[in-house]
Amino acid sequence: MNAIASATPSRGMWFFLHTLTGIIVFLVTLSASANPAPPLTLQMIMQLAEQNNPGLQASRDQLDIARGVRRTAQAYPNPDVEIGMGPSRTRQSQGQSGQNRLIGLSQPIEYPIVRETRIRGAEAGITATEAGFQSARINFLAQIKNSFYDILRRQDELQVAQVSFDLLGQVRDRVKLRVNIGESPRYELVRAEAELLGAAKNLESAALRVDQAKDALRNMIGPVLPEGFEVAGSLQAGQPLPPLDALRQEIMVRSPDVAQSQAREAQAKARLELERRLRMPQVTVKGIVEEDPDLRNWRIGVSLPLPLWNRREGQIAEAAASLTQTQSLLAQQRLTLLRELEATYSNYLIANQQVAAFEGGLLKEAESAVKVAEAAYRFGERGILDYLDALRVFRSVRQDFLAARFELQAALIQIERLRATDLPGEQ
Repeated sequence: MNAIASATPSRGMWFFLHTLTGIIVFLVTLSASANPAPPLTLQMIMQLAEQNNPGLQASRDQLDIARGVRRTAQAYPNPDVEIGMGPSRTRQSQGQSGQNRLIGLSQPIEYPIVRETRIRGAEAGITATEAGFQSARINFLAQIKNSFYDILRRQDELQVAQVSFDLLGQVRDRVKLRVNIGESPRYELVRAEAELLGAAKNLESAALRVDQAKDALRNMIGPVLPEGFEVAGSLQAGQPLPPLDALRQEIMVRSPDVAQSQAREAQAKARLELERRLRMPQVTVKGIVEEDPDLRNWRIGVSLPLPLWNRREGQIAEAAASLTQTQSLLAQQRLTLLRELEATYSNYLIANQQVAAFEGGLLKEAESAVKVAEAAYRFGERGILDYLDALRVFRSVRQDFLAARFELQAALIQIERLRATDLPGEQ
């Protein structure tokens, strides 16, 4: 019993352990709060996305596959070796019996023009794959950039909702004071509290939209983006763009989608030419050494297939149809890009005009209206309804301004994507 009692910690020891554990937890928490994770900029997020996205990695792997196809096209046909042996029995009285042996070597001779055509098709496949990777990369980074600015927009909306909630809280307190001293009727307090309740719901919804925007970005990048991350940046102002005709010409030259379709067309042309070249019989050179017990034969010859029944009409027709299809897809790709450019350019002009209108006076007018309504209510010239309406209009104008800035930013991102510019982040 004494041994067991001596091995059991005393209350003082337990108190010491609990105290030490609490101190350690407090220090760790204090250290974590003292060194919070720095906010992520657009450049940092785009680097994380490009390095960790499995879809882009799969596109890179397609390049290795295309290079493997080129190595296959560059390979020469292998020779064939034939070896045989067996017993020989003479049918004449003076003949000799024994073993016979045969060694043969055959080498298919490929025409240089056939090999060059096949290699040209493989090179076009690499070009198409590289263009496809660039298209996938630019589209993905455009989505990342758009999602990043959506977070900034939602954060600005949250700030507007917070300011509105704080301001309505002050109004409610002021109205409550005036109701208590009998300067205002009670329905004004009821209306002010209803407006404050609505502002609280708007604030909660704005915070939820921020979390949803962050979750959408994290789902695109993956778990490498930590939970509870913060972003740092601002929506860009409108940038001058070239005329629409200049943009049309630019995207026809720089678009990776057009380059991919053009490479597919070149690949289809090479395949059609290859199928036509393969109608020529491919020669195989053969050398044979045959040894009998009393005789040795040397033979050199060629093997040539006769294109009597199969002249590759089906393969040629298939390659020709594939070429026609790729040409149609190329024309469709160009039309699609031009339509998308025109629609995006129109959205850019509209959003730019809206932002200019808000910055040119709408925001100031809405703010001035709030100040006038507040002064009129304070001096008893207007009721609480006029003041609350002015606050509501001011909040709506600010939200519309944020939406217009985001639409302008989204249009710029889409134009950058169509122009195939490298999306480096903040400019």
